[in-house]
Amino acid sequence: MSREFIDLPQMVSARGCVRLPGSKSISNRVLLLAALAVGDTEIRDLLLSDDTERMLDALRRLGVGVSALGGNAYRIAGVGGRFPVTEADLFLGNAGTAFRPLTAALALAGGRYTLNGTPRMRERPIGDLVDGLRQLGADIAYLGAAGFPPLAIATPSGSEVRTVRLRGDVSSQFLSGLLMALPLRGAETRVDIIGDLISKPYVEITLAMMARFGVNVPRDGWRCFTVPAGSVYRSPGLLHVEGDASSASYFLALGALGGGPLRVEGVGRDSIQGDVRFADVLADMGAQISHGPNWIEAAAPAGHGRLQGMSLDCNHIPDAAMTLATLAPFADGPTTLNNIASWRVKETDRIAAMATELRKLGVVVDEGDDFIRVWPPEARHALRPAVVDTYDDHRMAMCFSLMTFGAPLRINDPNTVAKTFPDYFKLFTDVTAAVPVLAIDGISASGKGTIATRVADALGWHYLDSGALYRLTALAAERSGVRWDDETGVAAIAEALDVAFVGGAILLAGDAVGDAIRREEISTGASRVAALPAVREALLFRQRAFRRAPGLVADGRDMGSVVFPDSRCKVFLTATAEKRAERRYKQLLKKGIAVNIAALLLDLRERDERDSQRGVAPTQQSADAELLDTTNLTIDIAVDQVLDWVNKVPRNR
Repeated sequence: MSREFIDLPQMVSARGCVRLPGSKSISNRVLLLAALAVGDTEIRDLLLSDDTERMLDALRRLGVGVSALGGNAYRIAGVGGRFPVTEADLFLGNAGTAFRPLTAALALAGGRYTLNGTPRMRERPIGDLVDGLRQLGADIAYLGAAGFPPLAIATPSGSEVRTVRLRGDVSSQFLSGLLMALPLRGAETRVDIIGDLISKPYVEITLAMMARFGVNVPRDGWRCFTVPAGSVYRSPGLLHVEGDASSASYFLALGALGGGPLRVEGVGRDSIQGDVRFADVLADMGAQISHGPNWIEAAAPAGHGRLQGMSLDCNHIPDAAMTLATLAPFADGPTTLNNIASWRVKETDRIAAMATELRKLGVVVDEGDDFIRVWPPEARHALRPAVVDTYDDHRMAMCFSLMTFGAPLRINDPNTVAKTFPDYFKLFTDVTAAVPVLAIDGISASGKGTIATRVADALGWHYLDSGALYRLTALAAERSGVRWDDETGVAAIAEALDVAFVGGAILLAGDAVGDAIRREEISTGASRVAALPAVREALLFRQRAFRRAPGLVADGRDMGSVVFPDSRCKVFLTATAEKRAERRYKQLLKKGIAVNIAALLLDLRERDERDSQRGVAPTQQSADAELLDTTNLTIDIAVDQVLDWVNKVPRNR
């Protein structure tokens, strides 16, 4: 189980302020236009991510002067429309905002190039853009499946064509890439759109950026665009990149879900990005929204109200609409997102991926070619803990972080956010507060279970007997004939463990096993399986999934050091071996079990030695845990002491 993941607890609130990274869409457009321009351009607040690194690397390989000025600032030495390097092999990863415009620019600039990408990029269509460029004399060959990368590009033949017909219903990046490349021809060229143009706001970004570099494109609505003869890109000298409006959507949604207020800085009412209108959609759903010239702030509906489901045409917010899909389970009534066919040709088939992962949490989803409908569960906390796959798609990872307001989640491959927002999960953690945890750890038979259950009852919190999970794993392995030292076999049992805590009963596959797991041989087995790394990892998320509102008292070894290191309060219990043996002896006698106290004492001492010396997570007090010696304390006194420690910890910890 070496796959990377991040475990996110259930969240209860969100508030604060986030400074957004630069817009990916603007960053890669500006980089290419600056490279094609006459003169040097200083770009500030550039997004530093996988996608922009792909563009920067490609420009360097094409002979463009790229100078890092420190922080998020770069100087690009414009080449005046002709790249110095006329033969190159370029690898552009899964960066559509680099691949599509570079295809168009290189096809019209002259030279011999190959463009390749990741396996997913080789599944993303580019045929409509290639067809449009071929109308202008471009020499482009497919090196794999027709209509898809990789591509071979050669010097274009002369062409007198002045009008290009281009489909607009697959990806707006085709039109954007073509428009940005057309000034390289020098001749007036018109682009006529066939069908409906999707993702119009991204075309507006393209036109605005071209205008900043001195090329204005007259248009007839969304049907016809004309690049004038003699158009030449000229550097504006200095250009600041706006914050990413698509990334703003996650934090605005957090403010609406978690109370807020939560402010994002870097975009505001003056933004040129279409996804800034996500804030208007939130307002229509009932969230409290306020704007400034360079900021937007969101808070939950007034009067403890809930967001309202709605039906929406998402053509104007194609990327931010994904955020609505994971916000929808928390609204009253279904939410339908229409006109999202472009989701299917993004980093993954986002309609299919979104539906699949939402269903893991117990959400009812309808999907079609160009829509998705999400039905909220009857109660927010009816959502199930789940392991979410991200499909190498940064937006899947960020969208599903919102679902932690309903349940704990494990998100696989979280580093995919590096494509556009490398610091996302750090900032997410900074502005959210998780369900509080009291971790009660300690040596065997020190009173953890008794004290933890009493404290949980007093606080009205959930209770986790983590030690029972290891005992249950040992019992299940015994029943299945799997040896306790068979790490692979026991880990497989742990992953599929069917366990429930119902009232005071512990159920394994529906059977009450409270007494069975307390047998001395099962106690030995629990210690042995707990020392197996694969078993501990298999049970890690299972334990964390018990962290549900309003709070959790987690009893067991390593609770504060490994499982819940961010616990609000940590307590480590100890007692002399003699006192612990005496307590265990009395417990067993009450159950009618004859036992020798000397044997119990010997067993406890051997177990203490074994647990303290094990290579994986040995039993020990965390540096930030309160130490409580229960040798001479009654249960009532011990419980009161623990409650006093919990109540002294600030609530926002």
